[in-house]
Amino acid sequence: MHNLLKFDFKEFAGMLGSEMDIKSGTYYVGRIRTDKTKKTQRLFDNQRKLLAILKKYAFKYTLGYLMKSQKDNIFHEKGVDVNIAVDIIVAAYENKCKRIILVSSDTDLIPAIKKAQEKGIEVEYIGFKHLPSKALIKTCKLHRLLDKEDLKGFIKKPAKTV
Repeated sequence: MHNLLKFDFKEFAGMLGSEMDIKSGTYYVGRIRTDKTKKTQRLFDNQRKLLAILKKYAFKYTLGYLMKSQKDNIFHEKGVDVNIAVDIIVAAYENKCKRIILVSSDTDLIPAIKKAQEKGIEVEYIGFKHLPSKALIKTCKLHRLLDKEDLKGFIKKPAKTV
């Protein structure tokens, strides 16, 4: 999340939608709750900073939740893909847009994408070259694969102090 605090979401969205008028952007993430350990408190604080940055850039955000696995003691997002799918369906059925730019490789979204496309919405998949989703490439009418170099320009450099 540390790099996300330096990431310029507005410029990134502008690059992705350079030939169109972007109406809105939404960031989907699991809500971090603190259990008062140093690690979760740091993650919680960083997420609050990230949400403030998104608000500054006029991005909406939708929170799912995080569930800690008893097996591997790792947090997993829950409900985030459902929130994305619902928003895709609502956008399609309420005719809110002509194109959805989706930066996610979650194949659970394919049924919602197909339904949106049936309603005449173009869905563009934005993935990453090192781990593309062949299923989303196949499903979406448009796709772009990015690499680290494509993203470097959107990471703000800290101001130099004299």
